[in-house]
Amino acid sequence: MLSLAEQVPSLPRVAAVGCGYWGKNIARNLARLGALHSICEPNLARAAKISAEHGVPNRTLEQLLTDPQCDAIALASPASLHSRQVRRALDAGKHVFVEKPLALKLVEGEELAALADQRARVLMVGHLLHYHPHIRKLIDLVHGGLLGDVQCIYASRLSPGRLRSEEDVMWSFAPHDISVILAIVGEMPARVWAEGKSILSENVVDIANIFLDFAGGLSARVHVSWISPYKEQKITVVGSKATAIFDDRANWQDKLLVFDHQIVYRDGHPWSVKAQAERFDIAECEPLREECAHFLDSVQHGTPPRTDSAEAIRVLAVLDAARRALGRSRPPRPGPGSKKFDQLGAKLRQTIQVRNKSLF
Repeated sequence: MLSLAEQVPSLPRVAAVGCGYWGKNIARNLARLGALHSICEPNLARAAKISAEHGVPNRTLEQLLTDPQCDAIALASPASLHSRQVRRALDAGKHVFVEKPLALKLVEGEELAALADQRARVLMVGHLLHYHPHIRKLIDLVHGGLLGDVQCIYASRLSPGRLRSEEDVMWSFAPHDISVILAIVGEMPARVWAEGKSILSENVVDIANIFLDFAGGLSARVHVSWISPYKEQKITVVGSKATAIFDDRANWQDKLLVFDHQIVYRDGHPWSVKAQAERFDIAECEPLREECAHFLDSVQHGTPPRTDSAEAIRVLAVLDAARRALGRSRPPRPGPGSKKFDQLGAKLRQTIQVRNKSLF
């Protein structure tokens, strides 16, 4: 019996590599979109279940890379394997979707980006929030001027979830929020520093704060922890006219709220005049499905994905600066502010300008 992907030859045929905690969701969405070619899962019990559920075979990575019927690879393997597996897939002529982070070293990420360009293949990184309708709306509101001048951004990503040994909490949790912050601000930070603590393992940071200062005076902070007793996923953007809060744990209609609070002075003292929260009528959807569909569209039409390798490199550059700053007594100047950061910032501003022209 032919799979749906084989019945619709115009769709790219994608193999889901790694079908564990998150990868099984990627396989599910690719199957529902009609693009799942096969899976690659070493856990045989898990592989049998997912294979039967979606009607596709379980293959080895070697088999997939030499199969001309497989157009692309969707990688949700451990982060320590990303760099090597992405390189092998690109060398085999496959398009690649890879969960964040692209690599655990900035230089490896840059090499993979260059290889994707040489091979003329799509390399997309799973910065999921860029495919969340409420985050897309938040970015549009900021760039449209509704919040006024953005003055500070703070994000928190806390969870009592899975602990990892191959990467620390900054590389596991922070890429999502850093990616959104860079998209909102439209430039690379002038300074990055970080504070962190290893609690459960000597060589792995379990809780951290990453601080970003931008040239215009705007500052941002990302707080991450995987040893929190509760789960929190929030981004707050404070502007001169209004404040927006994205809360991914809230009900759909309350995920993005804008507060048009006013500050008045009485007897020389500032007072806050609170306003009702503004909500937005946004159709409910699964962001991961939107992300998978975007990857298929990029492969199908040869267009750069929203979270392409250049976007991934910017995030890796900030993470690398934060990693180097851990343990320093003073914020470093200029890991950012260097020629590399300036070049990345120029490219980011060009991207923002192009997108704004298409939005307004």
